[in-house]
Amino acid sequence: MLPLFRALSVLPLWLLHGLGGVLGWLAYLGSPVYRARLRANAAQAGLAAPVVRAAVPAAGRLVAELPRLWFGAAVPMEWEGAQWIDAAHRQGRGIVFLTPHLGCFEVTAQGYAARYGAQRGPITVLYRPARKPWLRNLIDSARSRPGLASAPTTLAGVRQMLKALKAGQAVGLLPDQVPPRGLGVWAPFFGRDAYTMTLSARLAQQTGAQVLLAWGERLPRGRGYVIHVRPLDGPLATDAAVAAAQINTAMQRLVLECPQQYLWGYARYKAPREDVTP
Repeated sequence: MLPLFRALSVLPLWLLHGLGGVLGWLAYLGSPVYRARLRANAAQAGLAAPVVRAAVPAAGRLVAELPRLWFGAAVPMEWEGAQWIDAAHRQGRGIVFLTPHLGCFEVTAQGYAARYGAQRGPITVLYRPARKPWLRNLIDSARSRPGLASAPTTLAGVRQMLKALKAGQAVGLLPDQVPPRGLGVWAPFFGRDAYTMTLSARLAQQTGAQVLLAWGERLPRGRGYVIHVRPLDGPLATDAAVAAAQINTAMQRLVLECPQQYLWGYARYKAPREDVTP
């Protein structure tokens, strides 16, 4: 797969996004389970059919753009809200970036690494190691770049993130990713309870880090991306369930800014899996 990804990485974004749109429709039409879940999740959020139709090819573009982002030349990036990052840096605070499965979430970490990594240290991104060795090796190769560090979903990874925040650096998480059993609480997401991680709130509370919301908007015709940054409305509650509900509410607002680029096919309401990770 690595040679294939490297070969695809030389293609322009507009072409990759075009191919990805076709891929998205093929997955939607070819998988009744995926199609039903996408429709159900979008309906839970009260979205109309045109938004659902626009989200189908967007999911394919999310996959098709990875070769370029991982192995290709730098892509055009604009910023909206970078002053919130600058303010946290002036205060000497670490930053916890919360990014939902919205737009191109890969580009948010890359954008921070390119703009701030040399002066402020790397951004550490939490990830769940792939189970298949070939995919794990591919991702490890792709994310090995200056200004970007990866932390696995293990106790060692949590310690790595705490250390980074205490040093005034940044970390990034996807708070709408379903954590293993015991590492989350049930909190409403678009009116339905979803198992929600508590790690993001604990990291901020234990280190005094600034919590910022970020997502990468995919621009039409392969023109690049806009990284949007927002502060969280108010401090997080000390109660885990209340804090999780606050974060889910914030994620809902981000999603509704551009619902056609949200990954509605993700199994957000699934039951958490068992895991021995503490």
